[in-house]
Amino acid sequence: MSNLAVNNDTCSHGFVQASCTNCNLKGLCLPLAMDIKDIDRLNTIIQRSHPIQGGEHLYRAGDKFSSIYAVRSGSIKTYMIDDDGIEQITGFYLPGEVLGFDGIDTNNYGCNVVALETSIVCEIPFSRLEELTLQIPTLQRHFFQLMSRHIETNHQMLLTLSKKNAEGRVATLLLSLSQRYSRRKLSPNAMRLPMSRMDIGNFLGLTIETVSRIFSRLQKENIISVDGREVVINDHDRLNEICHKAR
Repeated sequence: MSNLAVNNDTCSHGFVQASCTNCNLKGLCLPLAMDIKDIDRLNTIIQRSHPIQGGEHLYRAGDKFSSIYAVRSGSIKTYMIDDDGIEQITGFYLPGEVLGFDGIDTNNYGCNVVALETSIVCEIPFSRLEELTLQIPTLQRHFFQLMSRHIETNHQMLLTLSKKNAEGRVATLLLSLSQRYSRRKLSPNAMRLPMSRMDIGNFLGLTIETVSRIFSRLQKENIISVDGREVVINDHDRLNEICHKAR
């Protein structure tokens, strides 16, 4: 794990106590029906990091698994390094989304996790979470659902990369981000992309030139409007048609 700043209010690993009770993302991280007393019990095991700067790693592949993490603010990317030393991005995480499940099986994290921008995460020690989920069935089911969603997302991405043309891949990513922004009660139309065009290309298996060309084409057809990393979806129906178009 990266060396996070520590002051007198923090634990030795650089995390401070967090509170879920007043967090506007708790509907994403926690079961909606969770009792306030149970939320307070969960609060006792969660710590929140000081800001992690863009480019700083939360953990690296091979590190000993100890916790899962919920993004509180900012954005995170996960990536792996192949046998040739080439980086392959495997996912992007936005506020309210949980990562770290890849370490449960082997007790070592399977990928590298780095902040795309200044970010804050909530650390949930897994051993203590296990104990708590046995006492709170709704919490246990919720984390099973989060893991299931994670698997389904991976399946959808494999389908996207294997079956869709370049334009369909970009459209799929934009619609996915739109849905995720909507879950946070933000506009599903206007959004800021936390990742670069190069990261998008790496994730989707496209060159940066192809990504830029597709963004320009979609803007020319008034399907989206683009200003740097600011994107407005003008025509969801058309974008959805492109998303479901085969090669």
